[in-house]
Amino acid sequence: MSTESKSSIPTDSEIVFGILNNSENAIKRLYVAYFPMVMQLILNNNGTPDDAKDIYQEAIIVLYNKVKKGDFELNSKLKTFIYSVCRRLWLKRLSQMNRYSGDIHDFNDHLPVEDEVEEQGERDIQFTKMQSALQMLGEPCKTIIEDFYIHNRSMQEICENFGYTNADNAKTQKYKCLQRLKKLFFQQK
Repeated sequence: MSTESKSSIPTDSEIVFGILNNSENAIKRLYVAYFPMVMQLILNNNGTPDDAKDIYQEAIIVLYNKVKKGDFELNSKLKTFIYSVCRRLWLKRLSQMNRYSGDIHDFNDHLPVEDEVEEQGERDIQFTKMQSALQMLGEPCKTIIEDFYIHNRSMQEICENFGYTNADNAKTQKYKCLQRLKKLFFQQK
């Protein structure tokens, strides 16, 4: 029986290692281990089960991105980190909905994690703007940018695919496309 409970609640290092190795199992175990705690936090503070799912998903994304970025340093228990991120996200959502009364009913230790949440939100906005700018870019620029930056194709491959006389011409075209993409990106509100 003790082996079963040990396998259902992963250690912090198992989770971090699992994320680094793209383990779906590690993420699933993370959901099972800590979601009830987040559900309780959200339900005790004017939220619904759907709100809890949304907030937990956002917190897992914050954790995932921090671990993948390679600069994640766990100075507390992972449970405390996740709770703190969820708490911050929920406070932010409550204030956006004008339902924040200035107090939140805590039942767990938490850390100040404003920076991570704000950074993740800002990255999401930038990513959406970039997707939009890429869509407005048009062809052949859109495909050249995607081939080079997303599909990691060489300038020689791009040169052959688009019929440029040499890789330098393809590189010049890529540069012009990047300039247009930058302009479209920064024109957006």
